[in-house]
Amino acid sequence: MITDTSLLRLRPAIEQDVSEILVLIRELAAYEKLLHEVDADENDLRRSLFGATPRAHCDIAECDGRVAGFALWFYNYSTFRGRAGIYLEDLFVRPAFRGKGIGRALIANLARRCVDESLPRLQWSVLDWNQPSIAFYESLGANVMKEWLTCRMNSEAIAALAPPPESTIAR
Repeated sequence: MITDTSLLRLRPAIEQDVSEILVLIRELAAYEKLLHEVDADENDLRRSLFGATPRAHCDIAECDGRVAGFALWFYNYSTFRGRAGIYLEDLFVRPAFRGKGIGRALIANLARRCVDESLPRLQWSVLDWNQPSIAFYESLGANVMKEWLTCRMNSEAIAALAPPPESTIAR
């Protein structure tokens, strides 16, 4: 645990962080054995995080002046609660900085945002084989919801399902 809080700094990402965020994403993907799935580039991140209509947000953790990790998140919506929440897309702490409380600090920072904005949910997914992360999340009070399965469509499936542009479906 970091006992000297002056060594840890959490801050919102700025546009100049885009290249480092991409490196962190690649490091996370390598850890998850999914590096072959990363096709994001700096322009994608710049547009998504800092464009005219940002679709996601990123918090950076710095420890002793070095980038130690990140949390990339966006607002989601609960129809049952009738309010927005936060979906944590990615949380990653570099191996050299693990066990110092940085992951906890990043999630606690999002919890603070939820409290401040009256958001009833903070939600994320974890790979079923990642027992260290599951144990960590449970230690924070998270409920690993084994009865919910993630569904995902890739670009090809989306294109095959989408109605033609001239469709009469209102948007």
